Amino acid sequence: MAEEIIISNHLTKEEKYKQLLPQIASLIEHEPDLIANLANCCAALHFTFNFWWTGFYLVKNNELVLGPFQGPIACTRIKKGKGVCGAAWENSKTLIVPDVNSFPGHISCSSESKSEIVVPFYDENQQVAAVLDIDSNQYSNFDQTDAKYLENICTLFRFRF
Repeated sequence: MAEEIIISNHLTKEEKYKQLLPQIASLIEHEPDLIANLANCCAALHFTFNFWWTGFYLVKNNELVLGPFQGPIACTRIKKGKGVCGAAWENSKTLIVPDVNSFPGHISCSSESKSEIVVPFYDENQQVAAVLDIDSNQYSNFDQTDAKYLENICTLFRFRF
């Protein structure tokens, strides 16, 4: 098991993701507990990229329930279709929001959040089982590079839900 994540600070965003992906895979490979794996994945992403908020919401009883996260306190439950997380869940697709204040129905857990990306996790039946939610305190902080690699990270969990 990996005991630490090693990423150079002098790399581009894409290079950091390329180094991080196999390290997360190694980190979760032999640990059967989903929450432990989500917690370590969350910490690895949060500290590698210095995100404002990084966390997971798990689908439970037809709503998203807060799971492991790094950052300030967060909304505990989100209805399907509500906010960026609920919209990503409802539409079953990654959403990149350059300015959260312009997103209809945005749920503001913190006024510091300026941009957001939400990536769905799928179970073995191709149903959304969780979402990865990352917020930045900078506008337009996320792009297709983030989407590509975060989606790849989420696929590491496909048969773990």
